[in-house]
Amino acid sequence: MLYADGSDSESVAYAIKKVILLEDWLDILWLLLGAYMVFFMQAGFALLEAGSVRAKNTKNILLKNVLDACLGAIVWWIFGYPFAYGGPYDTDKSNHFMGGTNFAMGDDNQVSGGYYAGWMFQWAFAAAAATIVSGAVAERCDFRAYLIYTTLITGFTYPVVVHWGWSSEGWLSAFNTKEPWVGANGLIDFAGSGIVHMTGGGAALMGAVFLGPRIGRFRDDGTVVDMPGHSTVLAALGTFILWFGWYGFNPVSTLAIQYMEDAARVAVTTTLSAAAGGAATLAMHVALGNPPDVSPALNGILAGLVAITAPCPVVEPWAAFLIGLLAGPIYYGTSMGLKMMKIDDPLDASPVHFFCGAWGVISVGFFADKDLTASMYGSYSEGHGCFMGGDGVQLGVQFIGVLAIAAWTCGTAAMIFGALKMAGILRVSEADEVCGLDESHHGGAAYSFEAAQAAGAGKA
Repeated sequence: MLYADGSDSESVAYAIKKVILLEDWLDILWLLLGAYMVFFMQAGFALLEAGSVRAKNTKNILLKNVLDACLGAIVWWIFGYPFAYGGPYDTDKSNHFMGGTNFAMGDDNQVSGGYYAGWMFQWAFAAAAATIVSGAVAERCDFRAYLIYTTLITGFTYPVVVHWGWSSEGWLSAFNTKEPWVGANGLIDFAGSGIVHMTGGGAALMGAVFLGPRIGRFRDDGTVVDMPGHSTVLAALGTFILWFGWYGFNPVSTLAIQYMEDAARVAVTTTLSAAAGGAATLAMHVALGNPPDVSPALNGILAGLVAITAPCPVVEPWAAFLIGLLAGPIYYGTSMGLKMMKIDDPLDASPVHFFCGAWGVISVGFFADKDLTASMYGSYSEGHGCFMGGDGVQLGVQFIGVLAIAAWTCGTAAMIFGALKMAGILRVSEADEVCGLDESHHGGAAYSFEAAQAAGAGKA
């Protein structure tokens, strides 16, 4: 058959096939670029955490960040991704709890370019979730305990939550190929305020509880003794790198090049929430009689970023600003509350990631716009924010998601850290902690201050 322009049907079919292939290739490229940006967040975490601990523990925290990527990739390949996105053991049945096929990519029939790109993108998320924990247990956690807990969290605790919320079978998932089990649109957690950050933050909270505070952190009367990190410069650089990486975290979670307009809007909502969180936290810090300091602003930025990660595609910019504005006092208040309970979290990982992550998931039920929700999810016509005219059912689903993730994450993490404590390998000895983990466990200090002083004396 010839068309008016002289082309035949085979030529047209070939051209259409090339266009489809090009779109597929662009989707893969989009995911790979996002994976690289999210992976770069590991550098941000490394700088932030190194700068936020004392100099004598720098090597220890950096090695944990390195192994979150190395060990995390191996565990994610063998167990993590199959539990998160593998099909059910019985192909005739759905498994709403966890996947169970294609361990270590052993099934060639399930592997393709798109699969590899999806694996890379999700591995970067898994590494981020695991890294959150290391900050909360910094300066006193035994390295053996670290190896065990990060393997279990990356290989089991986190993948199960991913299966619940993002797979095509999960009981919470808005992407369930059948009717969402929990009703409305299913859980709307676009890039993981709950699935990633609550999971990492909940495990961090349990780690801090079971480890106990650092030596000298609290006086007998409960007064908090400041233990500032050794480099505000590193912490600030790390936070900016994390903010940059969040543009891979959120906009690229659109997953396909055809949603580029949505990705652009997500970039704007991400930016406004981060900025509002940083400004609100610093303002609150100063209003309580403290001097304007860098650390509250940095954590406020992260609080705003964590909070907007769930609602970023379904809220207008003004709502993103409010979500970040409220994330600031949520972070600041929970941080103060943990200190009052003598729970020592050196990086404030659980206030930033667990509590602000919960707020981000819940905020969807308040602020999700009707048209934006319909375009991104759209299985339930009234499943938008109750402040935006919705019927409140979606808000109920969001609360269910928060409670389920909190119960699973804190429950499994409590069992892991409790077992490690009973085994006597959770915490280093008092002598090692006072000396510093770099000297006692890792072959020497990260910084050679004596050499620098000697060089200076020689010049004099």
